[in-house]
Amino acid sequence: MRPLQGIKVVTFEHAIAAPFCTRQLADLGARVIKVERPGTGDFARNYDERVSGLASHFVWTNRSKESITLDVKQPRALDVVHKLLANADVFVQNLAPGATQRLGLDYATLSEKYPRLIVCDISGYGLDGPFRVKKAYDLLIQSESGFLSITGSKGEPAKAGCSIADIAAGMYGYTNILAALLERAQTGRGKHIDVSMLESMVEWMGYPLYYSIDGQTPPRQAGASHATIFPYGPFIAGDGKTVLLGLQNEREWKSFCETVIGRPELHTDERFCSNSRRVEHREKLMRIIVDVFSKLTAAQVIGRLEQAGIGNARMNEMHEVWGHEQLKARERWTRVTTPAGDIPALYPPGMTAADDPRMDAVPALGQHTEAILLELGFSPSAVEGLRAASAI
Repeated sequence: MRPLQGIKVVTFEHAIAAPFCTRQLADLGARVIKVERPGTGDFARNYDERVSGLASHFVWTNRSKESITLDVKQPRALDVVHKLLANADVFVQNLAPGATQRLGLDYATLSEKYPRLIVCDISGYGLDGPFRVKKAYDLLIQSESGFLSITGSKGEPAKAGCSIADIAAGMYGYTNILAALLERAQTGRGKHIDVSMLESMVEWMGYPLYYSIDGQTPPRQAGASHATIFPYGPFIAGDGKTVLLGLQNEREWKSFCETVIGRPELHTDERFCSNSRRVEHREKLMRIIVDVFSKLTAAQVIGRLEQAGIGNARMNEMHEVWGHEQLKARERWTRVTTPAGDIPALYPPGMTAADDPRMDAVPALGQHTEAILLELGFSPSAVEGLRAASAI
């Protein structure tokens, strides 16, 4: 039995944050019913056409769900929503600020009708406060949370290459829903969860915030290098390939000097004898390391780092990650169905094939509309009537 088997989730979602949250609930066995706009659906369906004509974001965050199309501005369609919510356990939404209130689908209204319902609102800035109606996209939240100020190179801020603000909010929505389900098992009552992208990202910014507390200098923009530890980051080997390495303590520094760069005397050199001194004299030490590495291939550098017990990594591109030997050895890939055919999919972290995570199909727009309506007790003629009125 999957952990969330028997749990029903209804979701008004688009883009990444809420879909990523609910997909993980589906991974654990929950039934997730995705309510979409007729004709267009979740706008993330049209971000690109990279997966045999389907959008890369959408196939990632929407497997194992059922899609029903409803024009919720029509009373007949809104009645269908309430029929769905009548025996639902969780309602998740990340619509524009104020949208669910206008529809009467806010927590205050829903909790009176469905006292066991858990309602999770995911938004950019939260449901109150001066920024509550401000538009919020992933890049904007990366900036507002301070992430851009410490990421990239000096004078050239850089965003994260994936939607980390959306992912962060989705993760906190997911974990808070799991906690609320446990709480409801004790109290019998539902709960309101108000997750903001800003607060999720600021939580992840804990280290740089504390590092710069009381007006102290924030971490500098250091590209792919660590802002406050050195050597820690990318170095180019003689064959032009990039190796990343990271030192965590003075024992590793000693081993690095002796085994990796063959300069044991640098271990006690006053310029480099502590992490603070190495950061202070970063440019001098960088030139020494680059000079040694320029005479070695990336494989030779990694060999020395492994011998010295120094953490290291290759700078893999996406094509190399698809074929990563560690993921292959641990059998982390399976396949899921989409409207365009089967595609590979990574098992959810922490779960294996033996756990039988739910890895069902990515739905076509409105694929389950008729089946869900018939399940709710609508007759075939009633379904046709809703379709004729463009309510579905």
